[in-house]
Amino acid sequence: MRKLSLIFVALLGVNSLFAQQGDVVTEVIYATDFRITKPLYELAKEQPEFKLTGEIKRKEAIDKQFRRAYHAKSNVTAFPQGEDPALQKQNGTRQANGIETNWEGLSGSSYPPDPTGAAGINHYVQAVNSSYRVYSKTGTPLTAEIQLSSLLFNSSEGDPIVLYDKYADRWVVTEFKTQGRRALIAVSKTNDPTGQYYTWQFSSPQFPDYPKYSIWTDAYYMTSNQTTQKVFAFERDSLLAGVAAARAINKTFTPSNNGGFFCPLSADADGQLPPAGTPCPIFSYEDDGWGTGYVDRINIYNMTVTWGATPAATITLVAQLPTQSFDASYNSSWDDISQPGTTNMLDGIGGVFTFRAQYRRWTGYNTVVLNKGVKVNSGGTQRSIRWYELRQSTTTNQWSIYQQGTYAPDNLNRWCGSIAMDDNGSISLAYAVSGETNVYPGIRYTGRAASDPLNQMTFAEVTVASGNSSQEGINRWGDYSHTSLDPVDGTLFWHTGEYIVNGNPATRIFSFRLPVNTSSIEKANSETDIKAVYRNGKIEISANKLPDVQTLQLDVFDVSGRLIITSQIVPVDMQVQTAISVSNLLKGTYLIRLGCENTFYQKVVKIVIP
Repeated sequence: MRKLSLIFVALLGVNSLFAQQGDVVTEVIYATDFRITKPLYELAKEQPEFKLTGEIKRKEAIDKQFRRAYHAKSNVTAFPQGEDPALQKQNGTRQANGIETNWEGLSGSSYPPDPTGAAGINHYVQAVNSSYRVYSKTGTPLTAEIQLSSLLFNSSEGDPIVLYDKYADRWVVTEFKTQGRRALIAVSKTNDPTGQYYTWQFSSPQFPDYPKYSIWTDAYYMTSNQTTQKVFAFERDSLLAGVAAARAINKTFTPSNNGGFFCPLSADADGQLPPAGTPCPIFSYEDDGWGTGYVDRINIYNMTVTWGATPAATITLVAQLPTQSFDASYNSSWDDISQPGTTNMLDGIGGVFTFRAQYRRWTGYNTVVLNKGVKVNSGGTQRSIRWYELRQSTTTNQWSIYQQGTYAPDNLNRWCGSIAMDDNGSISLAYAVSGETNVYPGIRYTGRAASDPLNQMTFAEVTVASGNSSQEGINRWGDYSHTSLDPVDGTLFWHTGEYIVNGNPATRIFSFRLPVNTSSIEKANSETDIKAVYRNGKIEISANKLPDVQTLQLDVFDVSGRLIITSQIVPVDMQVQTAISVSNLLKGTYLIRLGCENTFYQKVVKIVIP
């Protein structure tokens, strides 16, 4: 047995605390193991060689053991009867700016690869089953391909997620472990993803299959595919500080589902961090095809966590939003996606919103974008993606569906999507694509600008990676892809996804933009120059090339998202010069936001009070 190349710091007892609240249970969990890794370049030297065949067999065994059947259509009278009513049949005509970076990612040592990745200030980090790598943002590898087992407790079992916590300037890498039903979490010790990591093991009452993570003010949230559905919150402050006895809390709840493969998504904060105390929204859907009593709709729950001496959590259903009808039924053997030259079908990843549920705060409202796989026609076999933009009023806290559409401009299959919104309010949707006769499994994307007609992807589809063959012998496809937003340039999207090369899975990492229109708001998002300087107890703010509006809202937040100061200012000739007294504020880092209510305009800058 190879000696574990980690510095052992503490082994904690398996301690948990239960609190009964009505008919659902809250459980507080303490880490069962905590370690600090060596720097990644040392881990790379000590890891063993990859063993592809054994890893493939093990990953497949895990999937077959813990995955349940996909949601079948048991209600034959369910809507729609025929074509999806939200169908977009034409390709967009707007032209994207083009791909800015594009390089080959990891293939991994397990099948399927499950690609995930995020951009930071200077790096891009990708993980697959069951390895990861750090790159420069131009694609230069900065580390070797490192097995996840070298980082996370000798485990390479899979379903990794990579997040960049831009509010703390730290990296988060996760995966599961079947033995002991563990959730494994690594948080970089500094902002350098090639350096050391704090790592923890947390036990789960049930195996946390298909874990999906998100960043929120008070915690890193995790949803997963469990027989008894739970949401986990890992205490963010403790993880960032490298506390050995870090805590997590989980809450049992009963979202609508019919017993198939199922995993809600927790909101993943982008742009600005939500104010302290803001509940984390949890999103799932139901399909009237599941049977009597179900409705085509999106269900939204709020999870509220209080840490303190006695942690507690609640989950409350806060919205049920009827959608245009859809058919999200899937083949019971997961044979959903056709390929050229073979009868072998691919897994369409049904029953879930696919990663991630990107959450953004704007002046006057918040947004979440979601996507899931559906049938284009309830009587056919073609599959594509239904996408949504939800909005929440910051005055009433009420959610609504702002727009929705099913993107199917031709007869190809599109699936395994990932969606995000940039600083201009433009939405990108990237996904896998395959055809029955002439398109091998590849990667494409489309998108829309905020001012475009609602419910439409208006940009012409862009092909990023064309497959050159079909996948034979197995229908398993990567369970997710991952679109993230550049933390430096909030208009640059990053995506990693899977395609097929010479019969084998491969991944690609690329970045792209969606060009703006010529509206005042979009131009201001791209061109505004805002500066903030602390001097003599005041923050002096200057900005030019602002949108042509009568008033702007000026907000000051601390790094926990707490709103400290808010005021209205009037631009003169699309410029602002003002000063705010902050003599009563503590030393530290603060965020200043200029925004225009009910538009997609906002600019956020950091400032340090010494």
